[in-house]
Amino acid sequence: MNRPAARFETVRTISRGVDVAPSFRRGLGITFMLALVGSGARLVIPIIVQQSIDKGLRPGQIDIGFITKLGVIGAISVFISAYALRLSAMRLGVRAEEGLYTLRIKLFDHIHRLSLADHNEERRGALVSRVTSDIETLTQFFSWGGLAWLLDGSQILAVSIVMVAYDWRLALVAFVVAAPLLFVLKAVQQRLVQAYNLTRERNATLLGLVAELFAGSETLRVYNASDHMVGRVSVSVKKRADSNIRAGFIGAFLFPSGEVFSVFTVVAVITCGIIIGPTGGLTAGALVGFVFLTFRFLEPIAEFTEVIDHTQTAVAGLRRVLSVLDTPIGPPAPEFPLPLPAGTLSVQVKNVSFSYGSRLDSQDDDLPVLSEVNFSIPAGQHIALVGESGSGKTTLARLIARLADPTMGEIYLGGVLVKRVANEDLRTRLTVVPQEPFLFSETIRYNLRFAVPSASDKDLLSAISELQLIDWFDVLPSGLDTHVGQRGGALSAGERQLVALIRAFLVRPDILILDEATSAVDALTEVRISRAFDRVSAGRTTISIAHRLSTAARADRIIVLEHGRIVEDGSHHELLSNDRQYGRMYAAWLASTNTESEVRGV
Repeated sequence: MNRPAARFETVRTISRGVDVAPSFRRGLGITFMLALVGSGARLVIPIIVQQSIDKGLRPGQIDIGFITKLGVIGAISVFISAYALRLSAMRLGVRAEEGLYTLRIKLFDHIHRLSLADHNEERRGALVSRVTSDIETLTQFFSWGGLAWLLDGSQILAVSIVMVAYDWRLALVAFVVAAPLLFVLKAVQQRLVQAYNLTRERNATLLGLVAELFAGSETLRVYNASDHMVGRVSVSVKKRADSNIRAGFIGAFLFPSGEVFSVFTVVAVITCGIIIGPTGGLTAGALVGFVFLTFRFLEPIAEFTEVIDHTQTAVAGLRRVLSVLDTPIGPPAPEFPLPLPAGTLSVQVKNVSFSYGSRLDSQDDDLPVLSEVNFSIPAGQHIALVGESGSGKTTLARLIARLADPTMGEIYLGGVLVKRVANEDLRTRLTVVPQEPFLFSETIRYNLRFAVPSASDKDLLSAISELQLIDWFDVLPSGLDTHVGQRGGALSAGERQLVALIRAFLVRPDILILDEATSAVDALTEVRISRAFDRVSAGRTTISIAHRLSTAARADRIIVLEHGRIVEDGSHHELLSNDRQYGRMYAAWLASTNTESEVRGV
């Protein structure tokens, strides 16, 4: 990226950040004026020094009264300066926190509205990095860097005006000698942008690897592969350290550059002041006062070298946050939503095709997961989706639930195009029980009630009773207060599915989609799951993704998928009589079941 483009990109990033969080700009004009007043009041001191020398100190005489008046004026100006600068800093701090609050909330909300394809392609650690590390970088910047830009910027402006008014000749000398510093800072700035962008990227990669390391610790231990994963993390740590060192090395040029140019500027001002002298209308007091002004002018410039360092870090973090916010949410909300009809809903799938073409990690973007799928489910019917792994069962269920939109084709619920249904309406009428139900690291009560916050303990116990799960509930160590552990790890796979079924039952949906767990469960838990499922699905349009054909056999109708297409559609007995794919699958399942029974009987 060339330099003008890099500058434009930085300005565009900051502008976008302000647009996303308008609190950053609210009242900024008043805040800047307060800072300008505070910086201007500080400039009274050099003027007092000049007046004291030129008028208060005369040969053989000191005008005590005059100097005392100047001292009082100086004290008042210091008080005004301190109050104005403190007030401007407080206003900036409050607005910054309000803006960061808005940015955090919007980022959290947007991440949860991204499509499944975006979540598949984005590592969780990278998203965590956006919410934590990158936002924290902005917080650190506003706690010092943003304040420095405001106060130092106002001081440079105020001092420049006073310097020109004091003596335009010395002001010109100071500006000319200090000017090359701007080009030095600009050159280093461009390299800092690239260095910090690389640092942020490598930090996100490291967080992703660390998240994988912790999440897969049990698997790594079982296969004794911890050293391999730790090695990958070590390489990532080394790359991140190298990028940080490079950024620090480039930034190290900034501070000494400011110091060197400060010395050159002061020397040039004093030299030219002596040359001009009284004959040129420059008094001794004026020269001393101007030297004070020169230091006031150079102080913020020297500090800017470090401010730019922090600014580039913050801009790099903001750019990564905005990259998430700029990702289109999916599926999009309808502009003019239509209500779903009351009562149990039918489902119609018309010429639906789908591919994960947006997935960056996919090597088969052009291969459709589903191709021209057509079928209808009358209201209240229970169908089972059957097929080998990768046949498109889960994807089809997600499209019906509008967790993604078809690449082609349309889906109707109760005669209403699902794309025209408001998400709030859809989620109260349709519920999905995933293959691996997610449970929060809380109590069973919390994991049931978060779906229906208004549910009382009596409602929860009533639902458990209606699903005939009291025998399971009674053996829980603390009843509703039983903690399920991290991601439900304290419960078995079957027990997690029971909690998910109770949760779905509390919602009282009109359409239920169940992605049956593939994990083996004990016989008693399987009976409980089947019993609970029968009661949850009673009177509702139900779609079950059947991994165990015993579940499919209980359905009113079975749809068999192969390579994203429907190859069979009918009842259990009809499909068995056809002796096609379902018949072969069922025969193989029976044989494996009989074999397992014989093994257990040995």
